[in-house]
Amino acid sequence: MRIATWNINSLRARMDRLLALLERQEIDVIALQEIKAKPQQLDLSGLEAAGYEVAAHGLNQWNGVAIASRVGLSDVRTELPAVPTWPEHEDGVVEARALGAVVGGAEGGSDGLRLWSLYVPNGREIDHPHYGYKLRWLEALRAEGARELAADADARVLLTGDFNVAPEDDDVWSMEFFEGRTHVTEPERSAFRAVVDEGFADLVRPDHPGPGVYTYWDYQQLRFPKKEGMRIDFALGSPAVQSAYRASFIDREERKGKGASDHAPVVLDLEL
Repeated sequence: MRIATWNINSLRARMDRLLALLERQEIDVIALQEIKAKPQQLDLSGLEAAGYEVAAHGLNQWNGVAIASRVGLSDVRTELPAVPTWPEHEDGVVEARALGAVVGGAEGGSDGLRLWSLYVPNGREIDHPHYGYKLRWLEALRAEGARELAADADARVLLTGDFNVAPEDDDVWSMEFFEGRTHVTEPERSAFRAVVDEGFADLVRPDHPGPGVYTYWDYQQLRFPKKEGMRIDFALGSPAVQSAYRASFIDREERKGKGASDHAPVVLDLEL
């Protein structure tokens, strides 16, 4: 099974690029982030014609996540348990940042894979309330991962998406540039490691170590041609998924050309 994760930065704006990517890379399942639309605003006819079932979760023109699968799609969940709200007061909402579904297996049965498409909050600035929200969101993700494996140590769970954390110094083009900024602080990195420590390994890094291996390049300051990027998109697999992992790559070519997202797809092959 070939699975990809991609912060598409507007599904409506990049539907043609998505369809071309799915065909070019022969992708079975893709987790999308930052779709920037409500489900009813999406024209999914092209995906459906290509044989994909789609689950999408979006509340407004911000955030939003989706999963498209041509190998079955069932048991869809639209939020993590105990995830914090934003803004964090009485009328705050649970943002559309997490979508889980079972893909593959016998008609999406228990022998399938529980896939999560995740768009972790950015954090904005270290002294901004959004930073604390980000840390609490990552804690909710850790707790859900721990719950899944406590219930079944052999559960096939794959946490994919834009984590908005660069866990290692090699994951950014310049630590000096990022001094005093989010994405590289020790609390963020500790929150990421806490998810990994529950049993969810970074599947891609061993085959593609840094430095210079990135998944995101800002549109500003010619970051992409200057190779000034960040690795913030990940696929974290449970022990059963680690055993099924075979290969991976980052499709850097998708970051090129007119109308590209500022993220590149991360693609991996599993033998389930």
